[in-house]
Amino acid sequence: MRIGVIGAGPIGRTLIRQYALAGHDIKMANANDAEKLKKLEAETGAKAVTLEHIAVDIDVLVVSVPLVAIPELAKSLGKSIPADTVVIDTTNYYPIRDGVIDEIEEGIIESVWVANHLGHPVVKAYNSILAGSLLESGLPEGNPDRIALSISGNDEQAKSLVATLINDSGFDTMDAGNLEGSWRQQPGSPVYCTDLNLAQLKKNIFKANREVLPERRELSLQFIIKQDPEQWMVWWKNCVTNNRSIFECNLIA
Repeated sequence: MRIGVIGAGPIGRTLIRQYALAGHDIKMANANDAEKLKKLEAETGAKAVTLEHIAVDIDVLVVSVPLVAIPELAKSLGKSIPADTVVIDTTNYYPIRDGVIDEIEEGIIESVWVANHLGHPVVKAYNSILAGSLLESGLPEGNPDRIALSISGNDEQAKSLVATLINDSGFDTMDAGNLEGSWRQQPGSPVYCTDLNLAQLKKNIFKANREVLPERRELSLQFIIKQDPEQWMVWWKNCVTNNRSIFECNLIA
């Protein structure tokens, strides 16, 4: 599969490595830090390109940038995303990082906001797992302890393709419905960075209460910001445990 990835942060670069390992043809672009892309290029064989060329001749485009960067990214991409390209939105809204985005605060669903700016449908995925888990916790298909990720979107074929990519990375998936319902996998929900298996995910995702998401999101973030960002591979398991407690997960499979 031909995949473009925008963003080389912890999630983006982990996906680049996993997709390349699975044999996909990868292009990647980043707003800055060209040196990081050079290292990834040498390591994975993925090709570093400019934003102007990232959406050319691809089947899938992964957007893995801070949410606040989406409007500027949309301007850079213009109308370059082909209509038949599947766009995966991995973003999350963190006011502590992104500032207050009035439309989201007033009720628009985060990924609907992203889709509106990009002018292209998106599938919400990979936003509910920490980079450490994505890197270290993949398991073979059929393992009952395999972590499951929820997928939301309005196109069944697009969601099926995304599920295939996630399976390639070592994770199960659950179709969580349309994009309007993707708030159930946003920060503050019981499935946000809690590393649930498929049975647990199915029990917990519909326990999400939209009214308490912002409060619980902030509790989770306060734990994270106390950690050393350079040592994220050390503390990610503690974050999972903390989130399970805050979000009151049912861990009985």
